[in-house]
Order: sequence, then C-alpha cells, then structure tokens
Amino acid sequence: MKRRTAVAGALTLATGLALTGCSSDGSPRLEVTGAFMPQPVSDMAAGFLLVKNSGGATDRLTSVTSSLSDHVSIHETANRRMRMVSSFEVPAGGELDLERGGNHIMFTDLKQQPRRGETVSVELHFEKADPIKVDIPVKETTYNPKKQ
Repeated sequence: MKRRTAVAGALTLATGLALTGCSSDGSPRLEVTGAFMPQPVSDMAAGFLLVKNSGGATDRLTSVTSSLSDHVSIHETANRRMRMVSSFEVPAGGELDLERGGNHIMFTDLKQQPRRGETVSVELHFEKADPIKVDIPVKETTYNPKKQ
C-alpha cells in the first residue's frame, strides 16, 4: 500500500496535481486542479483553484503561503462583498471551489509582477492533511475558465 501511495503521489505531481492522505482510513484525500491567476494590474492579485476531497473526512483550508507576497489570505465573497476568513471547509466527498466572482486567494503587496505564461508557487495549508504545493499558471487579465 505504501509503494502504491508513493507512485500515485509521484504521478500526480508530474501532471501538476498533488494528493495527500491516500489511505482509506477515513482521512481526507485532497487533489488540486484548475489553478490559475489572472495577470495582476496592481500590487494585488487573486488566485483560483479547485480542491477535491475524495476521502472520508472533512478538512479545512487554513492558510496559503507564497514567495510572491508576505501577505496572502483567503477571502469569502458574499453579497458582492469580500472579507478575509480564517478557513474554508473541504467536505468529505466534496470540493472547495475558489473561483472568479466567489471565494478566492488574495495576494497583497506583491514583491514582483507575475506575467502571463509564468507560474506562481503557493503552498496550501490544511487542518488535517499535509500541505500541498501548487504552481499556479498566470493567465491573461480577463481569463475566466467558466466562460471558455
């Protein structure tokens, strides 16, 4: 079982995805897909991605870190207003969708301006699962996969 978990983890990392908690003991099993960042036009940027949990336990995204900024937070959008939150639930057998116009990762006081075609490395931190490193591709400023 451990060898299969290691091989599955290596294969998913090679395709730009990351898995943690690959056991079937009721723990979270997280996979990140669809990550993107619209090219920023100021010293702020937003990141979007989908965290799928095929495991048997709920987890929580508690923080995000990145070398792009010392000030990375997670924001909830409700009634066209956004506010910083301390965590987002990733339900067992469900998903957390950070998307344009909705909940998202917020980067403020950028150390540099990422350009279209580059990637921004982040690390997602969870309450239960190990951190997941994700390389977020920078897309054009107006990019929205839901409208493609």
